[in-house]
Order: sequence, then structure tokens, then C-alpha cells
Amino acid sequence: MAALVEFKNVVKKYETKISVNQLSLTIEQGEIFGLLGPNGAGKTTTIHLLSGLLPHNSGEIYLEGFSVAAHPLEVKRRIGLVPQEIAIYENLSARENVTFFARLYGLRGSVLQERVEEALEFTGLQKFAKDKPLTFSGGMKRRLNIACAITHRPKLLIMDEPTVGIDPQSRNHILESVKKLNVMGSTIIYTSHYMEEVEAISTRIGIMDQGRLIACGTKDDLIRHAGLKERLMLQSSRLSDEAAEEIRNHPRVTFFQRREGGMLEIELQESQSYLQDILFILSKHGLALQKLTRVEPDLESLFLTLTGRTLRDGA
Repeated sequence: MAALVEFKNVVKKYETKISVNQLSLTIEQGEIFGLLGPNGAGKTTTIHLLSGLLPHNSGEIYLEGFSVAAHPLEVKRRIGLVPQEIAIYENLSARENVTFFARLYGLRGSVLQERVEEALEFTGLQKFAKDKPLTFSGGMKRRLNIACAITHRPKLLIMDEPTVGIDPQSRNHILESVKKLNVMGSTIIYTSHYMEEVEAISTRIGIMDQGRLIACGTKDDLIRHAGLKERLMLQSSRLSDEAAEEIRNHPRVTFFQRREGGMLEIELQESQSYLQDILFILSKHGLALQKLTRVEPDLESLFLTLTGRTLRDGA
């Protein structure tokens, strides 16, 4: 694969606040690149810098070898952007919306008509083509947003929180559309607050925090690099504070979290060897183990380990 997007030591400042801090990142042709970070981490700013919507203070950004600063129009022709905020005209029909944005990319004549119908069909909106978005559900508006971004068949499709506030059916439709667009040749940058979405579709993942890229790689690579291990979910009725505290203080317990309903989530060094110790502690306090579940490390536990906060936390 060849590099499609390159960030080289990019910095974006707002007066005294640094929003993007020495960002260096390469995205290869054909990837679905998941970009994660807490609110205020710099994800949307990064997308706006790449799209040419914001100037950067220092560093270099390239798309297909074109500098965003020196050749902004060449870059914009190659990008399709699905922004966080729905960007459509409520007083135009679905077809008129898609046609308007397609014309901005220079499509004309029969090619324009073909691409508009193709985009409407692809997003499942063809039978609503004459309707105005005023009558659409949130999910349909999001799909129309995507239709407007893909008529020119962009080399890079940027999707910034495309499933916020929509129904499960529309969410599934959008995720399947992302996979199809990727197969059809688009490289995709995808940001989301839904970990399971990024985990399901991304070939590689970048995690930002406080303007910096703190981790980048496949999910398995990142989990291995972070040293995460499987966790155990133990449930016992009437779990006492004394028993919980003794388990917390066990020298081989590397993670401990008490949950509702007598549930403990723990991480053990060499879990097979030391699980017997935990069962002994429960027995000593007159407690019986009701349920034991092994949980493999996932993207959410990785994110929490690296940033120390959940995805929806403020900056």
C-alpha cells in the first residue's frame, strides 16, 4: 500500500491553547482508519486541517503528494467530508441536495445525473429522492449527508461522528456502507464515540489525547503493546466490603473494580495460577461464587488504559 495521507509534525494553536501538538501520522491507500479520542482531544481539528477548513501553524500535511497549504483545491477535489453537524438544505429535495454538492465538484451532464442516482440508491434514499429533508428522520438525514459526500467518488472519505443520534437500523446501514465504499476504492477516516463501531470496521486505529497521537496500530497490536490481559468477572451474593478489600490488596491483582450486584472485575497476573486464591478469600468470608466470566481485552479497556478516561469525558 502507498501513503495517501501524511501529517508531518503538524501544530495547530488557538492563542495559547495547542489543539494539535506535533502530529505525525501516515494513512495508507485502502485503509479504514479509526480515529479515537476524548472530547477535546483534537480529532475534529485534525480533520479540519486535512480538509483545508483550518490553517495549521507549522508542519506539513499531504494528500496524494499534494500539500494542503500549497494546493488546497487539488486536495479538496480528492476529499469527501461527512461532518459532525448535518450539512444539507432542508428546503431542497434529497435529489436537489445531492445534485447541488455534485456540481460543486464539477460534475455536469449525464455523468452528474448518473452519479446523483447512484449516490441516492447507495444510501437507500432513491424512493425519497423528491422529498425534502424536513420530513426525514435523523438517520435519513445522516444518509443524505453521506450521499452528498460521495458523488465525486473521493479518494479519501472523512466521516466525523456519522452515526450520532440515529436509530440502530440507520447505524447498521451506514456501517455497511462504509465497508462497501472501502471495497469500491475509498480510503476512509472514521471518528466515533461508539467503540464497537470503530472496532468492527477499522483496519487500523489512532488514539489522540490532548492534541497528541498517543497510539497507532491495529487493535491487536495496541492491546499487546499496552500489556492488557484478560479480565475476570466474578459475582457473589452479599459481597462484603472486607472480602472485596482483601481481593483488591492481593499482590497479583493488577486491576480491581467493584460493580453493582455483587460483581467484581479484576485482572490477575497468571490468572489460572492465582484464581484459586480469590476463591479461597470468598470462601473464608462465607461467600459462594455464583458466576465467573473471562473477558478478553477490548478497545474500550485499551482506551481507558491509555487516556485514563472514557471517550465521552470532557477535555
